[in-house]
Amino acid sequence: MATTIIEGIYRDRIIDSTGRLLEDSGWKHNMIVLRCRVLLGAFLHNDGTALGIQTMRVGRGDASWDTTPPPLADPVTTTGLTDPAPFVLSAPDLTLEYLDDSESIVASPTHRVQVTATLGPNKPSPSGSPPFPLREFGLFGSLGGIPFMIDYVRHPLIDKDGAVTLERKVRLVL
Repeated sequence: MATTIIEGIYRDRIIDSTGRLLEDSGWKHNMIVLRCRVLLGAFLHNDGTALGIQTMRVGRGDASWDTTPPPLADPVTTTGLTDPAPFVLSAPDLTLEYLDDSESIVASPTHRVQVTATLGPNKPSPSGSPPFPLREFGLFGSLGGIPFMIDYVRHPLIDKDGAVTLERKVRLVL
């Protein structure tokens, strides 16, 4: 019996105000959490309250991750970000696209989905002055009106300066 796993990758690019690429993380793996499978199960069961990608949340994570690698998150018990007040990008702020097997954007549904989030200048809006420290993010769907995490990443510190744009692409292969 063939088994297929749900996979995800992400890529961060930092772009200055002139459009010059400052940093590119390259493609890295993300962690699909159990709640993603529960959300898919509710969708396949015709639950009626299961909604796909509704938000991307980006957070500060834990400053201790800057000197020691962040502890690995548990895909079974991880249901939210470490940051209790993350910056939230809602579905209208995200670009969702289908990809074919060669990673080209196509109009018809496929088993590959790309999500692009653009955090432009001064986003997230820090409570103090920039930079805004980013160390984690996750995609969230909804089940019965409750946010359900789909994937999660803890990454090296990105000090999001107010003048730069962070373009984050996430690809999910279902």
